[in-house]
Amino acid sequence: MKKFKKIIPLVVIATLALGLFAGCKSESTDTSAKNSNETNSKSTIEEIKERGKIRIGVFGDKNPFGYVDENGVNQGFDVYIARRFAKDLLGDESKAEFVLVDAASRVAYLESNKVDIIMANFTVTEERKQKVDFANPYMKVSLGIVSTESAPITSVEQLKGKKAIVAKGTTAETYLTKNYPEIEQLKFEQYTEIFEALKDGRGDAIVNDNTEVIAWAKQNPGFIVGVTSLGGQDTIAPAVKKGNKELLDWINDELAELGKEKFISKAYDETLAHVYGDEYKESLVIEGGKLE
Repeated sequence: MKKFKKIIPLVVIATLALGLFAGCKSESTDTSAKNSNETNSKSTIEEIKERGKIRIGVFGDKNPFGYVDENGVNQGFDVYIARRFAKDLLGDESKAEFVLVDAASRVAYLESNKVDIIMANFTVTEERKQKVDFANPYMKVSLGIVSTESAPITSVEQLKGKKAIVAKGTTAETYLTKNYPEIEQLKFEQYTEIFEALKDGRGDAIVNDNTEVIAWAKQNPGFIVGVTSLGGQDTIAPAVKKGNKELLDWINDELAELGKEKFISKAYDETLAHVYGDEYKESLVIEGGKLE
């Protein structure tokens, strides 16, 4: 009986301790959930402003659209526009944090929140629209084919029985796979790799954005763009994570405002005119985010 009496206080103490622990745990859980809800309730733009940086995915090897120069500084047409986005959103163009992506990783970087915006010469397609949200466009583009002057490719049909060099995750890869499955594709991750493959003869021609192949051929004697337009006209646009309407609306409003000062034309003059000349400006530039 005495032993039983001794056990009762121990049981009471244990019960009280468990209750106190449960109460603390519940309070901790509630506080954690509250903090989580507060974080989730922040708008995308609030998060960017609080961070003090806007993370923008760009190419590091696609001159003149997105590349890293000899001083390690991001340059190019897309980068020029991206810096203006940072200036107008955060008050300082240096607050653009550039994240290097390749063609195949653009969607994944948005989906995994590694970047806020993709500005990596991103062609708008129906397939990509299922995975990301595109803002209004700022450039027109189509596919082109570059080959050696000694063995020029002047039509896509001439690639049958030959090797077409493409970058993975591009519209060129998709276009050839869908429309010309019989053409063998030699695929690479990086843009630098596709041009090296053409130079050393591993493939017969590169199929890529016409803007890119025209620029490259002008900078590399011995190569010619035999097909300047393939597969119809497409557009290049910024992209955000699927469902990020607030940031999407901000970009569209920004492009509309920039259109009033012909900013995309200025970006062309600063970054592309030395490559393409004035004759290509009208066929490439989209002002205000709207095709005329």
